[in-house]
Parts: sequence; C-alpha cells; structure tokens
Amino acid sequence: MADDKPTAFTEREALFYHETIRPGKIEIVASKPMATQRDLSLAYSPGVAAPVQAIADDPANAARYTARSNLVAVITNGTAILGMGNLGALAAKPVMEGKAVLFKRFADVDSIDIELDTEDPDKFIEAVALMEPTFGGINLEDIAAPECFVIEAALRERMKIPVMHDDQHGTAIIAAAGLINACHLTGRSLKDVRMVVNGAGASALACTALIKSLGVPSDHVIVCDRQGPIYPGRADVDQWKSAHATVTDARSLEEALVGADVFLGLSAAGALKPEWVAKMAPSPIIFAMANPEPEIRPEAAKAVRPDAIIATGRSDYPNQVNNVLGFPFIFRGALDVQATAINEEMKMAAAEAIASLARERVPDEVAAAYGVNHKFGTDYIIPAPFDPRLMEVVSSAVAQAAMDSGVAKAPIADMAAYRHSLKARLNPTTSVLTRVYEDAKANPKRVVFAEAEEDVVLRAAIQFRDFGYGTPILVGRTKAIVDKLHMLGASRPGEFEIQNSADSSLVPQMVEYLYQRLQRRGRTMRDVRRMVNQERNVFAALLVALGHGDAMITGLTRTFAQTAREVGLVLDAKEADKPGAVPFGIHLMIGKNFTVFLADTTINERPTAVQLAHIAKETAAVAKRLGHEPRVAFLSYSTFGNPPGQWLGNIREAVAVLDAEDPGFEYEGELAPDAALNPKVMELYPFSRLSAPANVLIMPGLQSANLSAKLLRELAGATTIGPMMVGMEKPVQIAPMTALAPDVLTLAVLAAAGVVG
Repeated sequence: MADDKPTAFTEREALFYHETIRPGKIEIVASKPMATQRDLSLAYSPGVAAPVQAIADDPANAARYTARSNLVAVITNGTAILGMGNLGALAAKPVMEGKAVLFKRFADVDSIDIELDTEDPDKFIEAVALMEPTFGGINLEDIAAPECFVIEAALRERMKIPVMHDDQHGTAIIAAAGLINACHLTGRSLKDVRMVVNGAGASALACTALIKSLGVPSDHVIVCDRQGPIYPGRADVDQWKSAHATVTDARSLEEALVGADVFLGLSAAGALKPEWVAKMAPSPIIFAMANPEPEIRPEAAKAVRPDAIIATGRSDYPNQVNNVLGFPFIFRGALDVQATAINEEMKMAAAEAIASLARERVPDEVAAAYGVNHKFGTDYIIPAPFDPRLMEVVSSAVAQAAMDSGVAKAPIADMAAYRHSLKARLNPTTSVLTRVYEDAKANPKRVVFAEAEEDVVLRAAIQFRDFGYGTPILVGRTKAIVDKLHMLGASRPGEFEIQNSADSSLVPQMVEYLYQRLQRRGRTMRDVRRMVNQERNVFAALLVALGHGDAMITGLTRTFAQTAREVGLVLDAKEADKPGAVPFGIHLMIGKNFTVFLADTTINERPTAVQLAHIAKETAAVAKRLGHEPRVAFLSYSTFGNPPGQWLGNIREAVAVLDAEDPGFEYEGELAPDAALNPKVMELYPFSRLSAPANVLIMPGLQSANLSAKLLRELAGATTIGPMMVGMEKPVQIAPMTALAPDVLTLAVLAAAGVVG
C-alpha cells in the first residue's frame, strides 16, 4: 500500500530547501548584456525612448520590445491555499513562487507571483485589472469559492489577455482528458455517459462544466454536495451550484451512484464507500481526486470492482490527475498567439490533445526513463507528467484553437515551424534528469554513503530514503550518525542501516578480499587491516565490491584525486582489458538552452590517443542517455593545424581511431573552442563534420579540462552537475568537497539509476 503522502519528507527538509542558497525559489535575471555603459544606456535612458515611442504609436509593439508576451502573473489572496484553507496572502507566497517555477520549468514561461492582501472581491478585481499593461496572462490561484467565480468572470470580462483560475480549469482539463480515454477504453460515448460528481466547489463545478461542453448531456450529470444531490428547487444552494441542478429522485450520493458510469470526486477522503462502487455500471470509471487522500483508494475500489478504471490526484498510483500536464502549455500556446482570452474551445482542445497523447506510442527513451512500459490502457489514460511531448502537442493545439475561435491577435502562419520551435525551446536535459529520478523510484537501489557523519551527506541520505529513491547505507561511527539523524529531524531514524568498521561482521571477509587484490602490490596484511578499519572510502567501496551495496557516493572529506585512489584500491576500471578503458570524470554544464559535457576533468593527466577515443565514446553514450544527440569536438589550442604545435599528435590520432571504428555519432578535431561552439567561426570550415555546435567537449589533458570546468562553473552562471565519474566496474560517484546536499543527492540518484558509471 502506498504511503500516506505521495512524497515523504520532513518539515525541516522542506524549510531547509526554501531557505538554502538564497531564500525562496525565484530570481530576476537580465536577458540582455549589462556589462558596459553602452549596455546600460541602451537598457535604460536614453535607449528606452525608441521602444517607448514605438509602443505609444502601436500597442502591439509591446510584444516585440518587452517581455510582456511571455510574462504571466500568478495571483492569489491566500483564501484557499492547497488543502490548508485561508492562511492569508503572505503565507501563500511559497505556493505562488512554486507555480512560477513550474511555468518556467515546463513551458519556458516567465512568471511573477503577486499576493493581494484583501478578501474583498471588488478590490481584488480592481487591483488585477489595473495590471493589464504589465502581463501577457493572469493565472489565478488558491482563491476560495464562491469569490473565485466572481473574480474570474469579472476579470475575463474586463481584461483583453488570457485569465484562468487554474484550480478550476486546470483540474477540469486533465480530468476531461482522462474521461475521454476511459470512455474510449470501455466503448462508451460521451453523449450516453451517466456521471455523478461529488463536491460542488470551484474545481468540481469547472470539471462538470467542461465535461458537459465535451458532450455529456446536462441531465446525465448529478452533482452532489455535503447535503446530497443538487436538484431544482433545493433551497440551500447558490447560483453556481443551481446552474448544475438535475431532476432526480436520488437524495444521497449512494442512491445517485446506482447504475452510474462515472464517479468524479473532488470532495473528501473516504467519501466513496466500496459497497456503493459495487452498485455502479459495468466497467465503472472512478476519478477520486481528493488530496492527499482520495475518496476511495484504488485497491479498495478494485477489490469490489476489478473492472474499474481509476484515477486519483496522487503520484504513487497510475492515472494521476496533475495540473502540470495542462496550465504551462495552455498559457504557452495562448501567449504565443497573443490570445485575448482562454475560452472553452482552447480548454477543450487542450483536453483532446492530452487525451490523444496518452493513446500514442510512448517513445522508448521515455518508457526506459520511467522504468515501466507506459502503454495506453486502464492504468495509462493520462500521459506521464514529464512526457517531453506535452510542450509541442498541447501548446500547438491551444494556439490553433485560439486562432480558429478568433481570439488570437498574432496568428501563427507556419504551424509546423511553430511545433518545431516548441520542441527546441526547452533544454532536454532537465526533462531527462527528472525522469532519472522517477526511474530511481521505480527501481530502488542500495547506495553506500561513505561519509555519513557529514551533515551534507547525511541530509542527502535522508532525502534519498524519504523521496523513495532507494535504501541508503550509512558508513561511520554508529553513535555519531544516530545523534545527527535525530538532530536533523529524520523520520524513523532507527530504520537506517549503519555500517561501522569498528564492529562490522563483514570486516574479516573484506580484509581477505582486499589482501588477495593487493598482496602483489606491496601491501602487507597489516596494511590491509589498517585500510579496512580506518579508511572509510576503502570500507565503503568494499561494501559495494562484495555486493552489500549497489552504488557508492563519497568525496566531501578528501580531494577528488585522493578519493579516486582509495576507491581504486578496491574497484577496477570497467572492461579493464579493453584498449583505452580508463575511469574518467565528466562535468555537465546546463544553461538555459544548452547542455555541454566536458571530459576528462578529473583523473587522466595526459591521456593517450586510444584513451581519448574511449573517453569520447563513453561521454557520447552518457549524452545520449540524457536526451542529446552527441556532437563531439576534440579541443585544442589549434584548429586543423593552425597554429602548428608539438602537442597535437594524440588528438589527431584519437580522431583516426574513431574513423576506423565508425562510432555512430558526429565528431571532429582538432578544434579550438570557438571553432567547435561558435556557428560564425564554424562557417570558416565548411568541411567540418559537425552539423551544429558541439555538445561533447573532449579536453586534451587534465590541466586544461579541470581549469575549464571550474572557470565555467564560477563565471558562466550555468548549472553544474559533477564531476560525474564514469568507467568504474561498479557505480561510484565522487562529489566535490564544496557540494551541498542537493548536489550529493543528484549524484547518488545518477549512480543508482545507472545513467553514468
């Protein structure tokens, strides 16, 4: 049975996440150079005079000269925060920042959170309406009903930009997509479906309205609130509920469900009883979307109706109704055509697009990343939240619907080109890394944390367990680790496995194993016993070598070189008998729209030509597993012999090695960095085999590689992952000594998932 919460973590960890690095989750980053006085003059006075006048002459120019056409406001008054209730505008800020992050992460939409300190709908409406010149769209969030209905309707009437209350319509769109597919699987037509809705709040009523728009007749839908079905003449209902009143003899949810095809719940935990499910029509469709605990658990419903199709709001069951499948891409499409509204046609188009995507064959790389075979069926009626195709499919469908319904001010002439631009807009690495985390959950491994007495390492180990990525094995002094587990607020601290060389029953086996490896390398039995008992990296590596762990993470208390030497006493290179096979390190540099893999940045000081070729092939393989088509450049100070020098032989020979092997990816060398990365410089060499700038950079030696990686990390502003260690017989990752807990966690997950190693 699933845990009580979809994702388990402690309150302390959640607070630490929001506090560390810099408070909150968002920042403002300039999109233009700001280095010189000329830059500043262009950015502000007098340079702004030209676009100001252009916009004054034609307001449509705001989309050309400002960020407005890609800027959404996420606005709330905090009267209905998640499932926590009315906690006020300020308390809602973490949620709104989170929504802004999701907009950027999934659809490259810039977003600013705004919290309005008023519960007066008129004041709220006036404040938001006055901001229309600032934003290209308005996402309303966490506003209590019935005020949310009044607010959204008034703003849609007054404003000529897209306005959507996602709590209502986001849920409705995803639920509608799932219902379309559930009906498809059970041979039902929407016009014949009989549905019972439990809950009459904002989300439930929006779901009801959209599903009726898709073709379910109004008299086939019974909406229930706490007092039972809503029928004409019932005295205790407001205008929004009464709009969905249906003639019925049923006076309870139980009675309404007899013979019903669909249950759609947005109400409370346990509201749907198993014995009521038994009275529904054959192959009942159950959307139990109360969070965090649904109206009925899927296993309870299946116990009485094995033929049921079930969706929930939880990530630990199939068919999650997750708003992130919709709102980023709905606004993306609306913004790209400068829509004046998000209308019913656009919402229906989004639902149909999401439904159709679930029916398509899932790409192999997506299925592999999730660790399960996602295939259209009863357990897959809604696409996975991190399916990279959502950006293209949903955004383009919404944009087309906006054009067809006449609300697009900037119609797209070439939809094929637009779809291509959507695919290219996001860095694929971010999606793949997210799926790597999902794969780790689906295939949990035992990972040895070699320096578990360190706060950073222990914090990462706690998250590794609590997030469901696998089982951490903590190496260190037992009492010291236990004390720190309590200090860090770890849940169930007594359930962690701790391995201490001072009292481990595995030590004799370890000593014998290591002595057999090292006795002809100048190590005595006494040396080996000392290493096993005193060197945590040796002890941790032996746990992995002897099968007590699947992978290992270390590095916080030793330099990379020293740590690699200690691990190398126990573990060999992968395929050590293969020519050129050596362990090496990769730095992964992730920018807004680029990812570059640098190798070898950690181990091999002067690699041979054969080793360089091996490093290139293995790095290209890592790039491919992370969603990139590798284009490899062997870097040098020289480009095709200009200028000449005495250190070019290895690079040229490495290229020749690949020429003889035909490795199946683009490669070229020797190249200076600009000839590998700058399209203008690349045009000077039309014979180059690279079709686009390189994304895998093979460095000629450790000195240049390590310097380049650290310079880029400190100066370029790109996100850095690594160094990631590749080429050991068992997955081992060595974190930088300055790593934070999220860095250690990422490397641990990468090791566990087998993406690198």
